[in-house]
Amino acid sequence: MNQLVASILLCCSVFASYAQSPKPIFAQPLSPRLANYQIDVSLDPATKKLTGRETLTWRNPSNDVIRELRFHLYLNAFRDEKSTFMRESGGQLRGNEIDRNAKENPYGSIDITSMKVRGQPGRASEALAYEFIQPDDNNRDDRTVIRVPLSKPVGPGETIVLDIAFRSKLPAIFARTGFSRDYFLVGQWFPKIGVYEPAGTRYAKTGQWNCHQFHAHSEFYADYGVYDVNITTPNEYVIGATGLKVSEKTGPKNTRISRWHAEDVVDFAWTASPHFLVVDGFWKRPSAGSVAIRLLMQPEHAHQADRHMDAAKAALAYFDKHLGRYPFPNLTVVDPPFHGNGSAGMEYPTFITAGTVSFLPENVRAPEAVTVHEFGHQYFMQLLASNEFEEAWLDEGFNQYYEGRIMDATYGLRTSQIDLFGFRIGDTETARDSYVHQENPAIGSSFGNTWQLPDGQYGVLTYMKTATWLRTLDGLVGRPVMDEIMQTYFRRWQFKHPNAQNFIDIVNEIVPKRLGQRYGFDMNWFFEQVLYGEKVIDYQLQSLRNRKRNGRQQQLITVLRNFDGQMPVDVRVHFEDGRELLLFWDGKARQRTFTLNEKSNVVWATVDPKQKIYMDVNLNNNSLTLEPSSAPAVKFAAKFLFWVQNWMQWLAWLA
Repeated sequence: MNQLVASILLCCSVFASYAQSPKPIFAQPLSPRLANYQIDVSLDPATKKLTGRETLTWRNPSNDVIRELRFHLYLNAFRDEKSTFMRESGGQLRGNEIDRNAKENPYGSIDITSMKVRGQPGRASEALAYEFIQPDDNNRDDRTVIRVPLSKPVGPGETIVLDIAFRSKLPAIFARTGFSRDYFLVGQWFPKIGVYEPAGTRYAKTGQWNCHQFHAHSEFYADYGVYDVNITTPNEYVIGATGLKVSEKTGPKNTRISRWHAEDVVDFAWTASPHFLVVDGFWKRPSAGSVAIRLLMQPEHAHQADRHMDAAKAALAYFDKHLGRYPFPNLTVVDPPFHGNGSAGMEYPTFITAGTVSFLPENVRAPEAVTVHEFGHQYFMQLLASNEFEEAWLDEGFNQYYEGRIMDATYGLRTSQIDLFGFRIGDTETARDSYVHQENPAIGSSFGNTWQLPDGQYGVLTYMKTATWLRTLDGLVGRPVMDEIMQTYFRRWQFKHPNAQNFIDIVNEIVPKRLGQRYGFDMNWFFEQVLYGEKVIDYQLQSLRNRKRNGRQQQLITVLRNFDGQMPVDVRVHFEDGRELLLFWDGKARQRTFTLNEKSNVVWATVDPKQKIYMDVNLNNNSLTLEPSSAPAVKFAAKFLFWVQNWMQWLAWLA
């Protein structure tokens, strides 16, 4: 039996075993499982509407008596032009604009038609009323959050069961959800309970509901649970979803009902299209076990299936080795059609969307970068589940940092994004360039509610700046210590909704233990600048000078700190006789002149020779030489390279 046939048979057996496997998926719960859903939903492709019934079983995690519940109704962000999302976004997101002149209704919405508390045995259910609230901005026209008063409160540790009927109208593909022709990406589509934070968790001084409105630049925050979902679609549609398909049967009127099951997840999304080309593969873990990978490709992108599959395997292997184990048995990767690219580049538990275009050459690695990035969210969005409304950088920034690591390790440090016509660009380089080449790198900090970040800065501050300061932390402490930090963070906080302080505490625990007092008693000085502050870092090699003093050779090396950011830096000095000397400066003063008494003259010197300080906004001024200079050519090349990088970012965004 040849290797290809063996692989196909093994892959088929993996999927078959999952399809027939009894519940539960995991022998023991991995998470608290506070919010558990049973949902039956039907899709009408003609009207773009969903009809659903939902049973929610929710457990009070606190010592408080809960007298009301709060829910997200995310699809109401697209109900009309008056919602907070539409007011903040102006009807466009990531280059996609809602088509107000479309033949089909481009708007979306969700309505609860009934909500009842399931009664005790022998007692009838109680109908519940609800009201829309606007906890963030008092926009009375926003309908993305409701409060539900309870006549019978939920005591500490008690459980409440709600039966909810709802109708949803999907928008034309916008903000990662909706329809485009007969392609559907169904995200944030059902009434979803908020997170009740007991006193002492995250930043809650007293118990409180954390249930924000849907903002233009916010994503999501939810508790863990078990999802059991029956999806009814026309028979010809291919379905992909969070979790595993456990059964399938024929429904009425040429429909098919597929049942999906997921455990210890924070959300559930699905896709449907009659055009998907299904490509199955698997990643075998070096130790034991494997992960089944299913690609749902557009037929016109079939030639790129291997690129998506290889990128998914690379991401699985890297995270498994360097951060922690991916606990789920499968991963679904959706390739949206070009006309539905508003749903590209999105993450849900065990289910991600990628993005490409047919003509993209192999050495322009946008499909790989998107696949790696969206898979990475399985760790930060799903397995850690930080609050993306309030601390988006804990997900997006950490994930961007790992995207750079994985892409550079897999496709080459200087070639991981593009290697075309002699131009080479790395993924980590691109993230840094996006931050340092802003007109004002001091415009804001990464920390804060996403909807309150400076206008137009969400992507740079949460993704690129965070990835760049993480890479700087990596440089300062060294990769082995950085891996220990991240592995400890992941192991200690998975399934627990960590916050900024939880991460900082781990850094302050491990760095002194591994490096002593090299950087002080803790690293708070670092986070005050890069996370909570707006400091800008730039060290410049100002001058080199050789002279004779009292008959002895002497060398003077002067380094400047140009802005308000302070980082410890190394300075490498190269002498005429070939020797080199590594000097250290704490980087706090405005200027430092090193006076040496070496027998040989200095030829050149470099600040931060190993590029530990990746946040340095100008690397062109880090070196000086007393040999003939090629600076003008270097400066021109750098500007041209930056133009190419921006062009590539635009192309990746378009894809």
